[in-house]
Amino acid sequence: MKQRTDNRRRKRNTRFRVKRSLFKKYLIFGLAIVLTSFIALGFTTYLFVQRSWEAEKRSDLTENITHIAEIVSPVASYDAVNHTLVLRESSRYGLTLSTISGIIGADIFIVDTAGVCKFCTESENCIHAPSALSSMVISLTMLQGSYFEVGKLEGMYDHVGDRYTAGVPIRGTVNGEEKVIGCCYISSPATFISGLPVTFLQIFFVAAAIMLIIIIIFVTSMSFNMSRPLKQMSNAAKRFAVGDFSARVKVRSEDELGELANAFNNMADSLASSEGMRRAFISNVSHELKTPMTTIAGFIDGMLDGTIPQERHPHYMKIVSIEVKRLSRLVTSMLSLSRIDRGELKISPQKFDMFSMLITILASFEQRIIARKLHITGLESFRSLTVFADPDLMYQVIYNLIENAVKFTNEGGTINFALEETNYDISVKISNTGPGIPPEDIRYIFDRFYKTDKSRSMDKKGMGLGLFIAKTIMRLHGGDIFVESRVNEYTRFTFRLPTNGVQTQPKEKKNNFVETTLNSEKEE
Repeated sequence: MKQRTDNRRRKRNTRFRVKRSLFKKYLIFGLAIVLTSFIALGFTTYLFVQRSWEAEKRSDLTENITHIAEIVSPVASYDAVNHTLVLRESSRYGLTLSTISGIIGADIFIVDTAGVCKFCTESENCIHAPSALSSMVISLTMLQGSYFEVGKLEGMYDHVGDRYTAGVPIRGTVNGEEKVIGCCYISSPATFISGLPVTFLQIFFVAAAIMLIIIIIFVTSMSFNMSRPLKQMSNAAKRFAVGDFSARVKVRSEDELGELANAFNNMADSLASSEGMRRAFISNVSHELKTPMTTIAGFIDGMLDGTIPQERHPHYMKIVSIEVKRLSRLVTSMLSLSRIDRGELKISPQKFDMFSMLITILASFEQRIIARKLHITGLESFRSLTVFADPDLMYQVIYNLIENAVKFTNEGGTINFALEETNYDISVKISNTGPGIPPEDIRYIFDRFYKTDKSRSMDKKGMGLGLFIAKTIMRLHGGDIFVESRVNEYTRFTFRLPTNGVQTQPKEKKNNFVETTLNSEKEE
């Protein structure tokens, strides 16, 4: 007992985990996308701002150092003896450069071609004088005409961090020729790399946190709404498994999930309808088997034990024969249904006269037609019509349609036959007056086991298979069958055959049955 309880608990826990797993997957997947997007957006924005900042800083520093070089050039000369740069009248430009340095927060220094510092706005705090500037920096400045660097200027600023440094050459006259006699540089702290990221990241993370909370709420709601119909379908499917087809899924959207929910509900309707028809079929078959078998057994027992006198045997044997034929029809329908389900129902087409077949079938209902005083119309417009189809299967279709017409026509009503021909097909219409078919039953009329008259008050011998088999037969021939009806007025069945092999012949004289029927209509 304890083991069974544990197994049930494990099953419940498993179901709970399965139900929640899809929601968690949606949620985790959505959050992963959001976080990845935030990281990619932050990194991309950082790089873009950094490059934009560097480009703007480079432009500003290069422009400033160019103007400074223009100021310094008039007071700069070259000492050919000592091979060095000489700056005169430092008081003239020193104050100007110091003022510029203070305004833009940058170091301005001037070096000769050997990298030795000749002037610096930092004066006593100059870090450029103790060691010469790298020859590579000097060479690049002289060759390119300008220089820009984000870094430590080849180790000169190791102790103060990265800086933006721009430089241009200073030109002067040496032996009558214009040459580069020194270089002028300006260097400012790389504030973007040192200070801006902290502020930028603070702003970014605050905004990201607010957006993340909003998106978590949105993703959670969306994930729940996406998984809810799936949970409902799962619960409904479990109810279907135990025979309860009443469960439906609420359709809350018109997207793919909404279409899936609609399809699921349609499937549920179909299953419920099929289950109802299956139960009705079992009831019908039981009734169809029980009634004739009881009748046959009762009459045969009565004849054997002498209860029924000898002279009455032929009468009751006819009744037994009718009931046996009734059982035979039931077996035939069941066999046809089995062949359809297995895909073994094949057609063996050959040429035959459809009009003659129709008259033959109609003649078999002569007694019932006369007993109910039914009127037959439209046959005078028919002619001999040779078609290429399976005669046995077409006999079954026409027999079923005429049987239904005779069965459901009101007493003294009319059964009408009509023929239409086109270049592509022929259509035979069989109409009858009577109660008609309700609109809610039209869509199911060709389903297996379906009967519009649930009480069997009129359709006592039907099993709801005839029209289903008829439609299957017509589609095997490449044709189809349709129904039109208006309650308390008429019902019209139309079956259509393609014109392959159809041949028309001159009108022939109708048989005695048709003439008698037409005459009786005129008399009435």
